[in-house]
Amino acid sequence: MPAQLATIQVFGLENDQSTRAALRFFKERRVAISFVDLRKRAIAPGELRRFAERLGAHALLDETSRAYRDAGLAYLRMDDPVIVERLLNDVRLLRLPLVRHGNEVTVGRAEPTWTAWLKAPAGA
Repeated sequence: MPAQLATIQVFGLENDQSTRAALRFFKERRVAISFVDLRKRAIAPGELRRFAERLGAHALLDETSRAYRDAGLAYLRMDDPVIVERLLNDVRLLRLPLVRHGNEVTVGRAEPTWTAWLKAPAGA
């Protein structure tokens, strides 16, 4: 594993199973992690937009969450800016974890992608 590997940023909730799985994945591989608990500190709007630009806002929306059902969002037709605004206002709508490595981002559990990040040469 390269010594100059950039820090992995994990955005999630401490009590979320997928977030804990992501943290465990990187800790087991002795990778430096910067964890942001979204209950304690909100994600910056620019950071969330970075994920939305790369993956699409719909990919960030957890359509299986209780908050999604309770808000009746399944019946609304929303474009990306509206979705991002809702995600900024209610963290419970986010599909977690959000993981960033340099300019690369993932949402949800993405072990194959994370493994590829760790195997990539330091300059990549």
